[in-house]
Amino acid sequence: MANVSKEELLHIARLADLNINYEEIDNYLANLQDILNFAEVVNNANTEGLEETIGENDKVNVFRKDEIKVFEDNKALLQNAKEQERNMFKIPKVIQ
Repeated sequence: MANVSKEELLHIARLADLNINYEEIDNYLANLQDILNFAEVVNNANTEGLEETIGENDKVNVFRKDEIKVFEDNKALLQNAKEQERNMFKIPKVIQ
């Protein structure tokens, strides 16, 4: 497998909008090369005689039943909450 050059690494970093310090380049190069070497091992794995699979089993959309459960000790549950409102955790708005 060909080695990744510093120029290629910096090009990838620019595409990914990453700021890489010049002191970190050698470390990033080594890590990227390890990842690419492992990908090469996976690509060359012997798959002869194996059937194509999509998932580990035939189950589709296995969900538990949605049930309301009463928690007896709300005070203990909320004791570490930064903020509370109406006996519930109050969190910052995440949807605009």
